[in-house]
Amino acid sequence: MKLETMPVRSDPALLSIKKILVPVDFSSLSKKAFKYALRLAQQFKTELTVLHVLEPAVPPSFEGLQIAPPFPEEAPSGAEKNLRTLIDSARTAGVPKVRSLFRRGLASHEIVEAAKDLDVDLIVIAAHGYTGWKYFCICGTAERVVRAAPCPVLVVREKEHEFI
Repeated sequence: MKLETMPVRSDPALLSIKKILVPVDFSSLSKKAFKYALRLAQQFKTELTVLHVLEPAVPPSFEGLQIAPPFPEEAPSGAEKNLRTLIDSARTAGVPKVRSLFRRGLASHEIVEAAKDLDVDLIVIAAHGYTGWKYFCICGTAERVVRAAPCPVLVVREKEHEFI
């Protein structure tokens, strides 16, 4: 039996990306994910949203009582400054529409909800590549986003080939 193959077209116009979401925690790896998102936003002339999630502080445990974790009242000024720097670099790079967004909650949940609320076409997220406990706490975020996202997710790892 002969299988027929369809011709592969490399026309970037066939891939329609209008909105990209890139969550950042300001680590070097999340900045690398931002660079990937920035390059894609330039290529496809898309809207870019840079998201920072303020996660709750770990509450003290009182023998079986669950206490709601406290959230900072406002976004830390350092986070605002770092976001402004990323937004400015995206504007300088010629991204047509770029904005920042703060959310409060568990990172993976807030990233997925932001993707739904904003109707994004692509999420670009960093995965730190840890194992064991660190994986559960940090990398689990990227994995949970991949599993629950309403759109494709590009996961940027520490040891990736550079295309930017």
